[in-house]
Amino acid sequence: MATLFVDKLDPQSGTALEIGSSGDTITIPSGATITNNGTQTGFGGTNTPAASVYMGANQTVSDNTSTKIQYNTELYDTASAFDTSNYKFVVPSGQAGKYFIYAACYMFGNNNDEKYQAMSIYVNGSQVRRDDKSQQYSTSQSSGGVQSITGVLDLAVSDYIEIFGKIDVNSGTPSFYGDAAASNRYSVLEIFKLVE
Repeated sequence: MATLFVDKLDPQSGTALEIGSSGDTITIPSGATITNNGTQTGFGGTNTPAASVYMGANQTVSDNTSTKIQYNTELYDTASAFDTSNYKFVVPSGQAGKYFIYAACYMFGNNNDEKYQAMSIYVNGSQVRRDDKSQQYSTSQSSGGVQSITGVLDLAVSDYIEIFGKIDVNSGTPSFYGDAAASNRYSVLEIFKLVE
């Protein structure tokens, strides 16, 4: 194998320089450092597919009953992977891997002594993560708060993610709070694929 000693390579004509040909393997040896002072394209990876959705309206729920949260409005969805009719994210073809998931929901009990609230992440209809907390408000206070949950899950193509919530009150009908106003989007779901 011959060695070429140069300090700089420039294209003979134009501004494009190609190293190697299709099918070749270019090796950077151990201990070498690549310094990039320009713009890189075509390598490095991106955190996609990615979706950010929120509840655009209130959702009335049954007391002390695990209920799918109706995230029905998209901020973005890079792979059209979120189903706003069935409120679930489906892993697209060729996109298996580890996904970061963050979900939040503002749950309130209409000033009826909220006692408890919980959120769960479901994969293919089965609960895989759960977070809950006890609340106790007097009837003269605003009875509610934001519950959230996060997770990193290893997902296969066609696996689907749903988020469920539960709120327990002493009386009355509780709700999950949704709002289209950017300043009031407490109930959100954000998912993206991690670069591995």
